[in-house]
Amino acid sequence: MAWVLLALISLIWGSSFILIKKGLVLFSADEVGTLRIFMASLVLLPFGIRAIGRVPRKKLPYIFIVGFVGSYIPSMLFALAQTRVDSAITGVINSFTPIFVSLFGALFFQLQMSGRSVAGVVIGLLGCIFILLGGANFQISGINYYGFLILAATLMYGINANIIKSFLPEVKALDITALSFTLIFPICGSYLFWGTGFSDKISTDPQFLKAFGYIATLGVLGTALAMFIFNNLVKIASPVFAASCTYIIPVIAIGWGLIDGETLNIYQYLGIVIVLTGVYLANRK
Repeated sequence: MAWVLLALISLIWGSSFILIKKGLVLFSADEVGTLRIFMASLVLLPFGIRAIGRVPRKKLPYIFIVGFVGSYIPSMLFALAQTRVDSAITGVINSFTPIFVSLFGALFFQLQMSGRSVAGVVIGLLGCIFILLGGANFQISGINYYGFLILAATLMYGINANIIKSFLPEVKALDITALSFTLIFPICGSYLFWGTGFSDKISTDPQFLKAFGYIATLGVLGTALAMFIFNNLVKIASPVFAASCTYIIPVIAIGWGLIDGETLNIYQYLGIVIVLTGVYLANRK
């Protein structure tokens, strides 16, 4: 069962980036990011309402940060980055998440970080720069700086994981997930319908249903259901085993990108190997 769940979570999360790309055909980056979180929040709303009575009030600010900084802002950054960055490359840079978890844990949350982990962080960052430079054939003027938006999103994931570990250890994972999305539901709902052009596209654009389907799938499966699967995977196996999806997700993302006509040069493939080597060293026990 653990292997089945690992394969499923890797397929779901590895497919997220191609779904974002398809949604961007019609929607703007902020519409994609907000709609994704809105749909996830809608699905998790009943669980979030029930969780309100179980979570101490003093923990609510931390849970709000988990939802807003750990989910909403990264979803916007990923969508904005993918207006200029291929989905395959996005999937690779996303693997920096565990690196930033370790780095922020060591810098701000008194967690230990070995010399091997530090080396992994450095190697991973060099690999990311190599990917971005390789895509520009090592011309500084041609480097795609939108790739750093993906790094910023994974940095927020790193902060988010440490907040959960340090300030919410006694709160159930499902309650954290559901309540964090419930707390930001009014914000993303208000912005989606009154702060973007989403409402105008509902009845006027013939591509609406297709694009909406991509992002709704991303929100419901790639966010709400995926978190439920991941939490269960941690319980029946281990956090280390669950985190191994980090190495499978880029492969899935690259596969979808190639199927969709994206291309990578030899320098980018080499950068991918460097990044995954850094991730492995940073998280190796």
